[in-house]
Amino acid sequence: MLKRRTHCPVYAGPDRPLTAKRLLSEHPCNLIISDDGLQHYALDRNLEIVVIDGARRFGNGYCLPAGPLRESPKRLPQMDLVIINGQAGPGEYQMCVKGEVAVALKGGEVKALTSFVGASLHAIAGIGRPERFFAMLEAAGLKLKRHPFPDHHRYCADDLKPFASQTVLMTEKDGVKCELFAQPDHWYVPATAIVDPGFEKQLMVMIKRLTDGQKTA
Repeated sequence: MLKRRTHCPVYAGPDRPLTAKRLLSEHPCNLIISDDGLQHYALDRNLEIVVIDGARRFGNGYCLPAGPLRESPKRLPQMDLVIINGQAGPGEYQMCVKGEVAVALKGGEVKALTSFVGASLHAIAGIGRPERFFAMLEAAGLKLKRHPFPDHHRYCADDLKPFASQTVLMTEKDGVKCELFAQPDHWYVPATAIVDPGFEKQLMVMIKRLTDGQKTA
């Protein structure tokens, strides 16, 4: 999904430094973005950006699997930029996620989400917080039956058999995994992150300092 959206090379692997070296050997570049990279201390980094769920913030304060965090809140003062998916506070940049259309997994037809108002719908999501996706659809006026799956769920044809003749909406992340065995009325909803313009401006300033050989702090 990331490769399709960005048209950039995307590499994955448990050993982040080795994966980064392989990427650089095959696709020379001067900027690598490591998703969920804060806790991979073996991977050198120049900038650290943290994204926080605005609804639950730090939850019970524990890291996975005891809590929802991937890194201790004690690291927060060391972050270069802080993004809040929700209502931002002082020193934070606000982000929201919007989805306005649905794309057919078979054929690629595009429809406005509003065209599904009044239809009998099923929604599936195998992401960290499926309820966020369901709430986005319901905010668009859709009535649906929720079907949450575990985060990073590896879908198979049997998972979609109960919805063979039903209208199904799913996340774009799930769509990539289901497109080989999806049915004609199965759709994914592309979601776009809308970030405070101040974040992009500050990020570009920091990147320019790095490419000019200066420190960000």
